[in-house]
Amino acid sequence: MNITEANVNQAVELLKVLVSTPSLSREESEATDKLQLFIERGAPVRFEMHRHLNNLWCIAPGYDAARPTLLLDAHIDTVKPVNDWSKHPFTPIVEGDTIYGLGTNDDGASLVTMLQVFYKICETPQSYNTIFLASAEEEVSGKNGIEVVMPLLPPVSCAIIGEPTGMHPAVAEKGLMVLDCVAKGVSGHAARNEGVNAIYKAIDDINWFKNYKYPQSSPLLGDVKMTVTQVNAGTQHNVIPNNCSYVVDIRSNECYSNKELLDIISSNVGSDIKARSTRLNSSSISTEHPLVKRAVELGRKPFGSPTLSNQALLSIPTLKMGPGESSRSHTANEFIKVSEIREGMEIFAKMLDGLRL
Repeated sequence: MNITEANVNQAVELLKVLVSTPSLSREESEATDKLQLFIERGAPVRFEMHRHLNNLWCIAPGYDAARPTLLLDAHIDTVKPVNDWSKHPFTPIVEGDTIYGLGTNDDGASLVTMLQVFYKICETPQSYNTIFLASAEEEVSGKNGIEVVMPLLPPVSCAIIGEPTGMHPAVAEKGLMVLDCVAKGVSGHAARNEGVNAIYKAIDDINWFKNYKYPQSSPLLGDVKMTVTQVNAGTQHNVIPNNCSYVVDIRSNECYSNKELLDIISSNVGSDIKARSTRLNSSSISTEHPLVKRAVELGRKPFGSPTLSNQALLSIPTLKMGPGESSRSHTANEFIKVSEIREGMEIFAKMLDGLRL
């Protein structure tokens, strides 16, 4: 699969269109409209294209249910721009090799790169089926993103989740679970020896969250990390508080499901605990998987990622990989380099051409 300057130029052109079209999570409709129109006008070959809500996907020609299917996913939504942008976040600005704008790095570069590689796959028969997906609501792990699309697709064998990784394969990713906890006491007057102070009860549990170490550690992701991030208690200085609420942020490794962690926590702390969700589990893919082995053959280095992506919502083997750097995501004056987009296309093309799944 030959990557040309025309492919790079078309990717940059689309990226400018997407930056110019605000696509905050759950507000991606106009950006999806423009992406659909861009594909309809510029695709070099014909293929099936489908849309559900703000998700758009394309199925390469020659689909055969007897063959494995590879999903190429990148998200079309962005976070809200932070306050300290010195450039306009929705105006693509090109300065030499660099393109500035909200979503250039996360996740526009992966989206436009994967689309051009998908075109190449459509022109070059492979031993597997390919689906390109521009998914919505990734930044908020929304239920109307990839999760609602998967049942509408043909069976998928594995996926590459496009995210800024410097084109190195993230073969494991930490999960997320947020707990709302309440320690309960009995109110009373602070001047007398009465009541049960809920803060003191919470302190015991908070110390457990601080000090407990789960037995299983991951070579790629390390330990499960639990952090108390919010605490609230009391109504006035002379009243013993009868409730102390606190929030715990938990980043799981692939050794435990969120449900397993919740069971362990519930058996060790006295507070009432409620998980906001247990659906964002850690994920991993075998280093012997053909996608990983091909990436390694090309000199790419597998690693474990601390950040969340659509990997958390899929039960199939996935790796996370794309142009750009995670450290630029969600920052002011976000940018991507044209050379990174070109490199991303070239590496993906070499990875996927002739791949046997």
